[in-house]
Amino acid sequence: MIPAQARRRLHMVAVHDGSPRPLAAKVLERPRLLAGLRALIPDPSRCHLVPYSTTALERDLALTLGVPVYGTDPRLLAFGTKSGCRRLFAEAGVRHPLGHEGLTGPESVVDALASMRSARPDLAQAIVKLNEGVSGRGNALVDLRDLPAPAAGDEATTLRDRVDRMAFEHADTRLEDYLAKLERDGGIVEERVTGSALRSPSVQLRVTPPGDVELLSTHDQLLGGPSGQSYLGCRFPADPEYAEAITREAAKVGARLAREGVLGRFAIDFVTVRDEHGRWEPYAIELNLRKGGTTHPFLTLQFLTDGAYDAVTGMFTAPSGREKHLVATDHLESDLLRGLTVDDLFDIAVTSGLHFDQARQTGVVFHMMGSLTELGRLGLTAVGDESGQAEATFQRAERVLLEAAAPPPEPALPLV
Repeated sequence: MIPAQARRRLHMVAVHDGSPRPLAAKVLERPRLLAGLRALIPDPSRCHLVPYSTTALERDLALTLGVPVYGTDPRLLAFGTKSGCRRLFAEAGVRHPLGHEGLTGPESVVDALASMRSARPDLAQAIVKLNEGVSGRGNALVDLRDLPAPAAGDEATTLRDRVDRMAFEHADTRLEDYLAKLERDGGIVEERVTGSALRSPSVQLRVTPPGDVELLSTHDQLLGGPSGQSYLGCRFPADPEYAEAITREAAKVGARLAREGVLGRFAIDFVTVRDEHGRWEPYAIELNLRKGGTTHPFLTLQFLTDGAYDAVTGMFTAPSGREKHLVATDHLESDLLRGLTVDDLFDIAVTSGLHFDQARQTGVVFHMMGSLTELGRLGLTAVGDESGQAEATFQRAERVLLEAAAPPPEPALPLV
């Protein structure tokens, strides 16, 4: 690609509206902006719209512009809800946690918990999830320890008390608001899978316009938050000890979605736990019918190296024959980083040797830099020839940036 030619084909359009509303909604209410976008489309038959997620707004925007949209029809989005994906996993024969879907209020959660305890009396924790929750927001942990025996006379009362005291993944969540969303949008409750060794991998796939299912990648998700359910970043590729197993299960879901008419990228999240024989057992927990937090790091690696992912070996290889691994953060955030400009960021990367070196095809790539000076937030992807190198580069980048952004030490007072 010749940069000058690519730049001539790139057109950045601003709506000058900072309100927290969908971008497609802002574009649709500006006829002159729409006319300008149409004028930028050289041939509608060779163009398409690629949204992050496809709702009725993105569908309407594509229809207004007269171009197809590369994404799932909004009528199929129910598959991507927490209730919808549990039903889909069951129909596809994919193992998933014990639980119940289609819940619409606290009493239905209590009934579901009682049913789960009847099937598994030793159940210690359960997770309530709102149907439309994202990145752990909408999840709440229910403690089921030290309760009356299943089917005891006071079980329902004590379960309702535990539901009222469930621990939310995001501390700013209020019980009244949460229950109102549960009644309005629905949700699920399922066991919290636990074990001595636990991982949270994901599989990324896509369905092409002809209906073919393609495996794109596998990742290990980096999770945090109060109960370890918030997405923080990822490692690529997923551990080969279970990459084949989760790929096999994901393919079943992909085939079913293709038959339903799903189009474009999607991801299936798993929890894997090591059993007493040392084998990893996968449980499917979520389906995201959209791009996700692992999409842009993987695409960055593809574009920078021109490499490819092998679904059989579970490895990504550059044309040079070298394996490539990455570690990426959803975002690095610190008030200290607000003191850096984007120019400072690039200076620090180059002088510290962190920048991506095209000859070696290793180093760090930054994204989300527009929020650096305002919010002290940015994203980074570290690429290495093996997983340890990518991890070490990632950790060094975090350390170097925070040290460079820190204020200078106070000068020592002279001795009197």
